[in-house]
Amino acid sequence: MEWWMWFVLIIGSFLVLLAIGLPVFLSFMAVNVVCIYVIWGGGAGMSQFVHSIFSSISTFVLLPIPLFIIMGEILVFSGVFVKAIDVLDLWMARIPGRLCVIAIGAATIFSCISGSSMACTAMLGSLLLPDMLRRGYHKSIAVGSCMAGSLDMIIPPSALAVVLGSLADISIGKLLISGLLPGFVMAGLYAAYILIRCKIQPSMAPPYTPKRVSWSEKIILTIKYVVPFLVIIVIVLGVIILGLATPTESAAIGTLSSFILVALYKKLTWKVIIETVKGSLQITVMMFMILTGAQAFGQILAYTGASQGLLTFILGFHFPPYLVLAVMMFILLFLGTLMEQVAIMMITIPIFMPLVRSLGWDPVWFGLLYLINMSAGMKSPPFGLCLFVMQGIVPPGISTMDIYKSVTPFILLDMVAITIFVFFPQIVTILPNLMTR
Repeated sequence: MEWWMWFVLIIGSFLVLLAIGLPVFLSFMAVNVVCIYVIWGGGAGMSQFVHSIFSSISTFVLLPIPLFIIMGEILVFSGVFVKAIDVLDLWMARIPGRLCVIAIGAATIFSCISGSSMACTAMLGSLLLPDMLRRGYHKSIAVGSCMAGSLDMIIPPSALAVVLGSLADISIGKLLISGLLPGFVMAGLYAAYILIRCKIQPSMAPPYTPKRVSWSEKIILTIKYVVPFLVIIVIVLGVIILGLATPTESAAIGTLSSFILVALYKKLTWKVIIETVKGSLQITVMMFMILTGAQAFGQILAYTGASQGLLTFILGFHFPPYLVLAVMMFILLFLGTLMEQVAIMMITIPIFMPLVRSLGWDPVWFGLLYLINMSAGMKSPPFGLCLFVMQGIVPPGISTMDIYKSVTPFILLDMVAITIFVFFPQIVTILPNLMTR
């Protein structure tokens, strides 16, 4: 059988199973089991499949995932980050659309101490969206700004970056750090869009009189409620950049610091601990269940010659490198509207990474572009996971179509960011190149 027949059969079968409503994990499992049984000789192949499942998740490099998720969950369920948002509000004065800008700033800070985009989106939507709507903010800008939680996927620590680094054989430490400056650039693009639109259309964000607080009181509140989070951020990222700790050790330090901070604020109750454990288990198990099929799926594509055949086919056209990159980004963006992010990785990584290395691209740079596309997918209609989170939070007056319209400008800004990083790769690579190991 030709390589393209195998490619169509394997990928097509998976997409058909998804289309009829089978969960991602079961769709991959069904394709893997059938193909392995047929190709690898029945029982012997199934024994190898079981080994692949075990080896795909029993690896040290995946350990930061649950730790990064716990960091975010404990801060969400304890509510200690709420005070930090209130303090940021005091500093914004009369800036147009300040609550939306605060949502972007809060997402940026929270992303530096969390590994879950869904947790960040849930927090922003629950805390800020009701207040925005109450003050007269238009839903077309209020909902979208609360979707900035998808920055969590780019700004370290990012659980999905750990998954990507593991699947694509990219240095996890360098991939994590590479998202820091680009994440800030993207937050700046979001904030600029809000300020410009609110300046052009004042009705988007009606002005209101902020609470009057003296400079000395602002500084005291900032030291009390904001600086501790900045300390955790510096610790978590600093030890990675300086080569003092691995991403796993950094995640452990950050998780411990988060628990200590919550305890110091006297919010560490048994209820908070139980909710944190439950939320973290749900997210981690969901990711790991999908990951179990990753290695076997890649092996099937490689064994049948599908991935190598596609690589040879694409290279045979002698496309300019930027055109090849544009096609890859389009494929990722399209898949992001239909599928879950880890599932997209499982399909595309075995095909894309050999092409990336054959073209001589920096894997860390490509990995960051990949993550930005995944971030856009998290909030892209109709199946973005952050969209589902937001749909469960918004009041009855806001429809699903309202959410789609509100988030569209931010998806376009993600595409602008990708373009910037393509032409100015130094923004992505400068920090990874400074790492000592």
